[in-house]
Amino acid sequence: MSYSTIRYEVQDGIGLLTLHRPDAMNAFTTVMGEEMADAFDRSDADPAVRAMVVTGEGRAFCAGADLSLGAETFNAVATAQAEGELVDTDPQWRDFGGRLNLRIFDSEKPVVAAINGASVGIGATMILPMDARVALAGAKFALPFTKRGIAWDGCASWFLPRLVGVEAALDWGLSGRTFLAEEALARGLVSELQDTPEAVLERALERARLFVKDTAPVSVAMNRRLLWRMLGASHPMEAHRLESRAILHRGMSPDAAEGVTSFLEKRTPNFPGQVPGDYPAGWPWDMDPDY
Repeated sequence: MSYSTIRYEVQDGIGLLTLHRPDAMNAFTTVMGEEMADAFDRSDADPAVRAMVVTGEGRAFCAGADLSLGAETFNAVATAQAEGELVDTDPQWRDFGGRLNLRIFDSEKPVVAAINGASVGIGATMILPMDARVALAGAKFALPFTKRGIAWDGCASWFLPRLVGVEAALDWGLSGRTFLAEEALARGLVSELQDTPEAVLERALERARLFVKDTAPVSVAMNRRLLWRMLGASHPMEAHRLESRAILHRGMSPDAAEGVTSFLEKRTPNFPGQVPGDYPAGWPWDMDPDY
């Protein structure tokens, strides 16, 4: 499939998704969201892809939603309201950033953000469900929703405090202020900084390779899902139930036999299990709720 707002390629088992509207600082559109979701569908379905890296083309990662149409962005809502047809719980009004982030959250492959420049609005919220974030030193971040008279997008009110704590999330989210990558690092939004965009991408690719080097793809995918879902669990027993089933089935798998044998033989493992084809029966055992 050809894309108009992103590029997607596979390099040595790593899917590289590049936001590609450099003249608009990779401002987000609904088309971009649809194309990103499609790229994640492709990566999930392809056993040759072991991890994903997301970056931006040019001098920005993503400057936020494309507001070039101004208030016209909400014309469909205004029309429905005027005609008395606005039902605010109707799925057609779902936040598109939230749809995208739920798709990233559901990725069966680890995801690393290579934040090569400004990361604003949805550009800052789309990185939240990713598994590692490498940023350019001095890059600007902002969650300016209160300054635009709107509310969070991208399920940020769930993701952000789990990454950085409630105080930092409230600081950035209520003030809408701009902050630099150095503050993002200090408060846990990103995991490391690099001095050039090229170094950001190379380090993100290295981080992605660490997730897949000598690891069993099925185990990586299952552990990723278990960890993210358990962030919302009410008691550790919920984790114990699912982990008990997971370790039982994985312990009976050819991957476990290969993991033990390769360790004893002091050689690199060659795990036969693939994603998405070799999950235990019935996986996932904790289905996502409906909207």
